[in-house]
Amino acid sequence: MNFYPSPQLIKAEIYTEMPGKFRRTGVKSEWSTVNKVGQPPVDSFIEGLTLDHQGNLYVVDVPFGRLFRISADREWTQLAEWDGEPGGMALHPNGKFFITDYKQGLLTFDPATSKIEPFLGRRDSERFKGLNDLTFALNGDIYFTDQGQTGLQDPTGRVYRLRTNGQLDLLLSTGIRPNGLVLHPNETVLFVAMTRDNSVWRVPLFPDGTTGKVGRFASFYGVSGPDSIFIDEQANLFVPHASLGSVFVINPDGEPIARIVSPKGKTTTNAKFGSPDRKTVYITQSDTGAILKASWHVPGRRVYADAERK
Repeated sequence: MNFYPSPQLIKAEIYTEMPGKFRRTGVKSEWSTVNKVGQPPVDSFIEGLTLDHQGNLYVVDVPFGRLFRISADREWTQLAEWDGEPGGMALHPNGKFFITDYKQGLLTFDPATSKIEPFLGRRDSERFKGLNDLTFALNGDIYFTDQGQTGLQDPTGRVYRLRTNGQLDLLLSTGIRPNGLVLHPNETVLFVAMTRDNSVWRVPLFPDGTTGKVGRFASFYGVSGPDSIFIDEQANLFVPHASLGSVFVINPDGEPIARIVSPKGKTTTNAKFGSPDRKTVYITQSDTGAILKASWHVPGRRVYADAERK
């Protein structure tokens, strides 16, 4: 029995790939040893997809602690390298990039100085489990995930909100490897990808700053799970799945309405909107070092950096 129509299939195309000169072929990394057990060392693993106002794309390389800019003519430039494992990234209106780093906590990168600097490394003198991803609210609050090695065997992953006044709120402490997260366009709900639960959770945000009635919004299948999610203006949720080579599009009722399919590899991890009309979807295909693109008929939700522009 079909409860809803089959989702529309959209084939993504390859936009660009990491040049060979930046690939660390045969180089071992601590990240690869832990996260790619039984596999050859990866030469890169790109995530943290971010766009600026000039049409440049930015990605981080998780195992080797690197940050790259990809220009509008698809030229790759390495901007920074440090002792870290960066996963998520978002642009602030002040021009700095905020980066969640598994080893170092919350960092910033200033393109004007090319410096990586700590922003929040600990909570009450305690190190985080291992930060993964972040998103800005339109008022500048930062929501971020602290996943560590949590999973069904250890459902203690955390989701935080860092207010602009410096107050740090713990919203969830029972996450099953919390990963990407995004706010509903009206900002009354936070969606969180729970990779090892193979699902996306719906987290209501109450006016007094608390939350409750958290539930699964959508469930998936496969050996991995949802990664860094995004949303369009009509609250359709874009869910890259890190082992199914697809970005699933889920409507506000939780029903699948489209599936954007990768032409290369199955590790689709990030989805972000770009182009002046915000109708081009860019996708990271992490283990091949490729960035894909596809078209969508609804603009992506405006992000904090865009909302501040006059």
